[in-house]
Amino acid sequence: MVNMRTAVALIVFLCLSAGALVKGEDPYHFLDWHVTYGTISPLGVPVEAILINGQFPGPSINCTSNNNIWVNVFNEIDEPFLLTWSGVQQRKNSWQDGTAGTMCPIMPGTNYTYRLQVKDQIGTFTYFPTLNLQKAVGGIGVLKVHSRELIPVPFDNPADEYIIVMGDWYNKGHKGMKKILDSGHSIGRPDGIQINGKSAKVNDKPGEPLFTMEAGKIYRYRVCNVGMRTSINFRFQGHAMKLVEMEGSHTVQNDYDSMDLHVGQCVSVLVKADKDPKDYYFVASSRFLKEEMTSVAIIRYKDGKGPASPDIPAPPPDNTEGIAWSINQFRSFRWNLTASAARPNPQGSYHYGKINITRTIKLVNSRHQSDGKLRFAINGISHTNTETPLKLAEYFGVANKVFKYDIMADEPPSDSSKITEAPNVLNATFRNFVEIIFENHENTIQTWHLDGYSFFGVAIEPGTWSPEKRKNYNLLDTVSRHNIQVYPHSWAAIMTTLDNAGMWNLRSEMWERYYLGQQLYISVLSPERSLRDEYNIPDNAVICGLAKGLPKPPSYNPA
Repeated sequence: MVNMRTAVALIVFLCLSAGALVKGEDPYHFLDWHVTYGTISPLGVPVEAILINGQFPGPSINCTSNNNIWVNVFNEIDEPFLLTWSGVQQRKNSWQDGTAGTMCPIMPGTNYTYRLQVKDQIGTFTYFPTLNLQKAVGGIGVLKVHSRELIPVPFDNPADEYIIVMGDWYNKGHKGMKKILDSGHSIGRPDGIQINGKSAKVNDKPGEPLFTMEAGKIYRYRVCNVGMRTSINFRFQGHAMKLVEMEGSHTVQNDYDSMDLHVGQCVSVLVKADKDPKDYYFVASSRFLKEEMTSVAIIRYKDGKGPASPDIPAPPPDNTEGIAWSINQFRSFRWNLTASAARPNPQGSYHYGKINITRTIKLVNSRHQSDGKLRFAINGISHTNTETPLKLAEYFGVANKVFKYDIMADEPPSDSSKITEAPNVLNATFRNFVEIIFENHENTIQTWHLDGYSFFGVAIEPGTWSPEKRKNYNLLDTVSRHNIQVYPHSWAAIMTTLDNAGMWNLRSEMWERYYLGQQLYISVLSPERSLRDEYNIPDNAVICGLAKGLPKPPSYNPA
């Protein structure tokens, strides 16, 4: 007999499907995800991991541009839980963004249904937990967003698509890591690199292959770095890679022997199976660490004979020479101006380089000891989360009881030795075109991500930024993306239009830094209070903190 929940879900599905047919709405995907603990051993050491439907990596979402995705998340672990959908822009809908500043957590023993739409997007994106150190042990997976059938794709359909989720891994467990950070110390160096939840060394006894290819065919590999802090260089033994997509943009199709992928970044590469049919290694090695870490996995030819050669391709240079190598590779990534993405018009029809900058925000990251404990800051402000999510406080009119806007200036302070620990919320003007400068004075690489938007990474250079540096910007064909790296003692510049109303997280992707304050929120409010610009709070939203029990504000005006 069909149980009541299934029956109700079926009725909802039929009603929505009928409505979609009548109204011409985009298709819906309905998913049930159960979040549980389970023991896995990516590096050979058992660790209590966070699994989704019993899996690590979690289930992949396979969808098409503009599809609606409803994910019913059942929290069956002993901690509050949230998922963010990194790179999904959540147009007009920061209510679903899955960060502590936008949503109340899904409490243990309860469930919440995320209602997403991948509006006007294509590409490769990830989801992962945002609370505490949960990301360190799983709850991670990939979204594959395909172009609609009528939109041409600038390469032929591959024989198959494969997903590689790789990243550094700690054997400490997320609760142990949280205790270390809460006690004022660093979690330190990771223990190794996992590839789709496993690791191996050259000359290990061959196990099951990561993937199998058939000679003469071309395959698309969607590769994501989902780690905690470590940049990774990856390569396919004996095979070149053709870059075709990066963080939701079609790229100029250059060939690479190896590629640096920084924390939070995803790319798609095409690999042709044009070598002798046998085993080959996929190689992932750390970048910019004192001691290199390497992990491998087997790529097997169908009906191939022979093991992989132990002579794996060497990594790029390291230290100062390696940074120069990596910057040059970044500069080789170009937006494919003639290709269509989610819409029929070419990507290059958006001339970002001709838009006047209305605001420049310069951000400097820093490391501190505050009352004997480790903290990280941006322009002297170390962000702290609040019991009432910032977006709810703003929406319900109690923001003044929860946080203050603009406690951080658009320029770093002259005295960088002092920090303020407080919620860090930047008040921004709807539809302004902003320039954000990330300046890194530290000895470690940084990566940054902005929710709700894609941006143009117009420059990365060593040294410090000044307005004269704008003459070096790529104002024609830099890739539109949502994540950018900043090398030690270097800077990066991005540009974007703040045309997506909501509360959006700008954060370090180095998770120790994120947890200890290196993040902020950008509040983008539409003066019209119109459904054209932002959706009302969802009817299933969890209400907590000071917003609990308050009357719901009037609905936004019709579009």
